[in-house]
Amino acid sequence: MKKITIAIIIVILLFSILAVRFTGIYSKILKQFYPIKYSEYVEKYSKEYDIDPLLIYSIIKTESNFNEKAVSSSNAKGLMQLMDSTAIEISNNLNIMYETNNIFDVEKNILFGIRYYYELLQTYNNNMLLALAAYNAGIGNVNDWIEKGIINEDGSNIENIPFKETNMYVRKIINNYKLYSKLYK
Repeated sequence: MKKITIAIIIVILLFSILAVRFTGIYSKILKQFYPIKYSEYVEKYSKEYDIDPLLIYSIIKTESNFNEKAVSSSNAKGLMQLMDSTAIEISNNLNIMYETNNIFDVEKNILFGIRYYYELLQTYNNNMLLALAAYNAGIGNVNDWIEKGIINEDGSNIENIPFKETNMYVRKIINNYKLYSKLYK
């Protein structure tokens, strides 16, 4: 009797999961965990720099989980987890006066993060994977890995990134990007 009851519960559970998945509730639930926030800035600056906004949402999701006050253990700050030195450099490139709290200003953080990613794309011939690796580990490390043959210049063996954190970071963003693309395209 117990085996039959367990089997019935499993069948009901499977049908429930399928019903949820195919009724759109599944998508609605996932959108709660993978939101589109700060769209006025993400869309504006993504368009300006010709970067898919869904990739930017994926970066923000991975970097700060949309916490605009986030500060990492390495002191990266804001939605897009920028170091002060990077934010200052980018603000100078944009001719924007940098102030201490600019890094936590949502619009400026998104602008600086997108602009920084854009500059990394330019550095790596629009190779998204290398630019993502450099966003996390720095240009010097990525250039060193390429020079030593650890990763290819075309990013085709990006899974060889030697820093575990950066390796997982790139994978997480790619997975998030795939999910954002399914949910919002």
